[in-house]
Amino acid sequence: MKKVCINNFTAMTQILDPIPESEKDNLVCCYINGTSTIQIARITNIPNWYFERVVFPGQRLLFEAVTGALLEIHTGMMASAILSDSIPCEELSINMQESAEALLVSAS
Repeated sequence: MKKVCINNFTAMTQILDPIPESEKDNLVCCYINGTSTIQIARITNIPNWYFERVVFPGQRLLFEAVTGALLEIHTGMMASAILSDSIPCEELSINMQESAEALLVSAS
């Protein structure tokens, strides 16, 4: 799996579960696990697409989603997970143009 680094974020490209081709409005999103526990991040409300990643404490998860996607955050122990938050991906969306420009400015 290919890794991409953007402005100190590490993102694994979505090769195994790409966004459905019928979706045109893609968002680049960032979620940060600010807790001391491992979390599971899932998107299940988009037809024909399922997204799930483990997010370790302090880790930044950079991912692509579609407009209307809802990121579910599950926390808990090995055998049980509790839905602790649901976040619209629009709220996690980052502007890649502004991020790239900030990266160029900080590098010079």
